[in-house]
Amino acid sequence: MAETKTQSFVFPDKKRAGSDALDGENFIPTKKQQMLPAWEDPAAALAAARHEFGEHGGVNMSIEASATFTVMEPETLSRMFAGELGPDRDFFIYSRHFNPTVLNLSRQMAALEGTEAAYCTSSGMAAISSVLLQLVGSGGHVVASRALYGGTHALLTHFLPRACNITTTFVDVTDMEMVSNAIVQGRTKLLYFESVSNPTLRVANVPELSRIAHEKGVTVVVDNTFAPMVISPARLGADVVVHSISKFISGGADIIAGAVCGPASLVNSMMDLHQGTLMLLGPTMNAKVAFELSERIPHLSLRMKEHCNRALVFATRMKKLGLKVIYPGLEDHPEHTLLKSFANKGYGFGGILCVDMETEERANRLMHHLQNSTQFGLMAVSLGYYETLMSCSGSSTSSELNDGEKELAGISAGLVRMSIGYIGTLEQRWSQFEKALSRLQDSASFNKYN
Repeated sequence: MAETKTQSFVFPDKKRAGSDALDGENFIPTKKQQMLPAWEDPAAALAAARHEFGEHGGVNMSIEASATFTVMEPETLSRMFAGELGPDRDFFIYSRHFNPTVLNLSRQMAALEGTEAAYCTSSGMAAISSVLLQLVGSGGHVVASRALYGGTHALLTHFLPRACNITTTFVDVTDMEMVSNAIVQGRTKLLYFESVSNPTLRVANVPELSRIAHEKGVTVVVDNTFAPMVISPARLGADVVVHSISKFISGGADIIAGAVCGPASLVNSMMDLHQGTLMLLGPTMNAKVAFELSERIPHLSLRMKEHCNRALVFATRMKKLGLKVIYPGLEDHPEHTLLKSFANKGYGFGGILCVDMETEERANRLMHHLQNSTQFGLMAVSLGYYETLMSCSGSSTSSELNDGEKELAGISAGLVRMSIGYIGTLEQRWSQFEKALSRLQDSASFNKYN
């Protein structure tokens, strides 16, 4: 098996047939879309991944909490720093570089997304920023979706131009002609979008966007935070998949974490002693956090199926009540048919829905009743928790966008994003929603929180 060597890190490199190595800015995707072998169910892929046992034979792996690692011979250390010995042969240097417990979680993330390798980070934004800075140098250009998480939008709009001389053109990724025209041959390095956009829930045509980008030598990076198990972007043509593990994958709203999933050559380049963003910027995941997460991933498929099932039921019923509902599982959603064509079977259409109340005042009144009157859910940002979480996106997670940017992204002032939980019975929760809606509609005036 061929190995790709970089300073201080060796990772087995099983490249796609006919593809070039992802090596920082030097990566040029092949024009012909390369597809990995026939895809298993992501739950089956996780089950087939290497299982790490504990030091004394425990069914769960041990936590390697060491910051640094010893060697038996002095020459070994120099060979490790020269890239001759690495984690693939159980040689570790320092936990900012690689840690056995974090490496195990990374293997699970690679299996989940169907990629050659993965690296787990201290947050989702750490994963996103590290990938962008590895693949795009000073003077580089990015084409990105208009509808992105507010933090990502701020990174591309404000921080990267100021600190790194990297500029971004924002486009409607459902408009293929606009995407193609925005790519500047020889200058654009990266096409960035979310598989399901935050918060507007538009579904990206990953295969077609990847084809357009690769024909022009552009790398495709997809944020799949909203759709783990549901969509597998790397199997649809994307080069790199990033995650905020804090959300659905964690499931407990108690951990901040992220992941970069992609070719082994990219992970290698990001770990390089002299040029690697993961190595030099230090977005290190704690081994104890990695252990916690590795114990949750095995039941991610069960949780996602219930999130998605309830979201579809609630969206269907809300629509029948006359509410303006946005959910990819509804047949009137513009990308409903598209998502059905490439979603992994059996996982539904995602665990998030939106209700457009048109004004922030009406949105706040609805959320007030849902939380404080009937206990349907909690007013909080984030998603993927076992309780339903609700927020008015325009004034919270998308507040980094100005009014014009929100309008272009399709974010209404009254858009309520709901991450549908699974605790309690479905009918119990639906009854709570109906009671809250009744209180809202029965209000005689529009005074605050009547």
